Amino acid sequence: MAQFSVNAQRLDPYKNFKFKVKWDGAYVAAVSKVSLLKRTTEVVKHRSGGDPSTSFKAPGRTEYDAITLERGVTHDQAFEAWANKVWNFGSLPGGEVSLADFRKDIIIELLNEAGQVVLAYNVYRCWVSEFQTLPDLDANANAVAIAKLKLENEGWERDYAVAEPKEPVFAEP
Repeated sequence: MAQFSVNAQRLDPYKNFKFKVKWDGAYVAAVSKVSLLKRTTEVVKHRSGGDPSTSFKAPGRTEYDAITLERGVTHDQAFEAWANKVWNFGSLPGGEVSLADFRKDIIIELLNEAGQVVLAYNVYRCWVSEFQTLPDLDANANAVAIAKLKLENEGWERDYAVAEPKEPVFAEP
């Protein structure tokens, strides 16, 4: 039988509802949803001239899908400040884009039920390609107002320095 974990007591997979997002060394407030991390490698087909019935396949260019972050609208300006580095409406000509720092590396951390970091992914050279500051406003709705950032990126990798934590145990009386 294959061993899935270093922790022999943990048989359950991790849940998807406890996570944190960090950039510039700080956690971003109120992030409630992160889209999937997905990469796709193109298939390059080729064949030998002497064998017309068979094609061979090799890996080609790898693309990383954009990542969407969603959070409840708050007074925290982190989403808007980053989006304004890519395009700042009303700035003087030649100053619309902050070329020195419009890209950021981000960290996405997955937590277990006890709030311990169990997995982390580093996402590199992200920049904001879409920013939604407010959703459709509807006086008949009963929902949280959600802001969204769509982040283009140039790749991600798992941080293998994050080890499986020792899970807490409550002492019995």
